[in-house]
Amino acid sequence: MEDKLLIWKFKRGSRQALRRIYDKHHGHLLKLAVVLTGNAEAAEDIVQGVFVRFAQSADRFGLAGSLKSYLITSTLNRVRNQRRDNKRRRLQSLDKAERVPSMARRPDQWAVLSERLERLSCAMASLPYEQREVITLRMEADMTFRQIARLQKTSISTVNGRYRYGIEKLRSLLNSEVTV
Repeated sequence: MEDKLLIWKFKRGSRQALRRIYDKHHGHLLKLAVVLTGNAEAAEDIVQGVFVRFAQSADRFGLAGSLKSYLITSTLNRVRNQRRDNKRRRLQSLDKAERVPSMARRPDQWAVLSERLERLSCAMASLPYEQREVITLRMEADMTFRQIARLQKTSISTVNGRYRYGIEKLRSLLNSEVTV
């Protein structure tokens, strides 16, 4: 209900409404983008782009579903576009390059990376993108498999399989690091 009121105010030019929408949704969109890109700086750029585009659409914005779903879809589309653009720009293969986690940490960041979180992040990054996307949408965005299937334009059984295989691979990767 709050989102509907905020959208109504936003469409009438309320900066406070736009600020509240940003404050309410920025954190989970940033977390989603970080998990999917594996890069905090790229994730920040993606989420900023989502909100800039959203702010520019006030006069023509129409929403049939939930604002959260709209913003998640916008973020996913930007991540996918970035992945596609990066593949086009890649001059040489970086497949064998060592993955280096971002060391940029600020006090106002949404999470402090612990050793376990870094291992999980690296394990997530090793998954195929489609599996990573399904797991992230299920775990972080709390979406149902049906919603994810609609979003990915695929069948529920495909989404279930991506989730199951992704979780199995994560377990395998993380359990292999455990020493007794």
